[in-house]
This record gives sequence, C-alpha cells and structure tokens, in this order.
Amino acid sequence: MTTLALNKPRAFETGDFNDLPVVATDIIYEGAAVGENGSGYFRPLVAGDNFAGFAVAKADNSAGAAGAINVKVQQVGRIELEVTGVTAVTDEGSTVYASDDNTFTLSSTSNSAIGKIIRWISSTKCIVAFEAVSRRSI
Repeated sequence: MTTLALNKPRAFETGDFNDLPVVATDIIYEGAAVGENGSGYFRPLVAGDNFAGFAVAKADNSAGAAGAINVKVQQVGRIELEVTGVTAVTDEGSTVYASDDNTFTLSSTSNSAIGKIIRWISSTKCIVAFEAVSRRSI
C-alpha cells in the first residue's frame, strides 16, 4: 500500500452501536438484552450467552432464516435497571449479570456479565454501566 497523497473520505459508523444478524424465527424487542448464541447469531439473551448490548429497536425475524435481518444494539453505555439483590448505595461497583433479556441480578451463577452498578437510585433500581463482550478490552 502506498501512503495517501490526497484526501480519502472514509465511511465511519457511530462507535457505540452495531447491527448484528438475528437468529432464525425469533423476535428481539426494543430494550432487550441481546446475546450471541454460540454460532454467530444474536437473540434475546439467554443465561450464559456473550452479552452483545441492548436492542434499540424491535427486530422481528419470526418468519426469517438466520441472518435475514439485523438487530441494532447499543454496545456501551449507561442504563437504568431493576437488579435483584441490590439493597443500598453500598452495591455501587458490583457486577451485574443477566439471566434472560429482561432479568438482571447480582448472582453470577450461569448468568451473563453485562456491567457494573455506578449509581444506586432506590430499592433495586440503579444505573448500570454496560459493555458488550466484543467491546471489552480483555
């Protein structure tokens, strides 16, 4: 390759979002935690999946083959969640896990790590800083 001698416009994407292929015959709803099924396709998160982010829009592939449509996910950010096991401000810094696309807990057993509590609001409600597996530095 030669070095540039002229401007070369490039196509950039917004860094916190990604479009990922959806498994066959499934629906991922807006707001769902999304997981990778072990075969390179994405679905509503199932405990143990690699966390891919949160769906920013519904992706209905209920009548399609695997990869027929994509789901847009936010891979990094902060989100307000109800997290089972959270009791007080002292839970800040705790790792949050998902056992399905809408169940969040402090229990790691067989679940998928999604992020850390950065602010306790009240009861089990808190702000979670989340990061998809593909965006993590290690």
